[in-house]
Amino acid sequence: MAHIHYKLACDDVNWQAMHDTLIADQFHNGRSVAQYRLSFENSHTVVIAYDDDKIIGTVRALSDGVCNAYIVDVWTLTAYRQQGIARQMMKLAFEQLQGQHVYLWTDDQQAFYEAIGMQADTDATGYFKVVGDWLKNS
Repeated sequence: MAHIHYKLACDDVNWQAMHDTLIADQFHNGRSVAQYRLSFENSHTVVIAYDDDKIIGTVRALSDGVCNAYIVDVWTLTAYRQQGIARQMMKLAFEQLQGQHVYLWTDDQQAFYEAIGMQADTDATGYFKVVGDWLKNS
């Protein structure tokens, strides 16, 4: 039975395994192992989903910590999709972004982002959401 859990930090991440899994799942964008580590460690918000010790999903946010955040690297391993994992990762990310205008770009998962409360930009490829009350950060 799967043991899905989520980490909100980069401690003990097996960056090589993340890199290799992203390549195998055809979600790799050319970053090296070191670049993945640096990308995640330099992010304001990180959510990594695991099945036991296997990385099965990621979300991270770049943010000024006050009013603007940008969501990137939203990914769920193909075999784990449609199980609520991405929804939970986004929920956990939003909890870390209170009071901020959160934006992301996508060319395919519009229905998912709308279902979690994000609003389409004018061209329906960008989505945004103000989490909580604008500029009221906890």
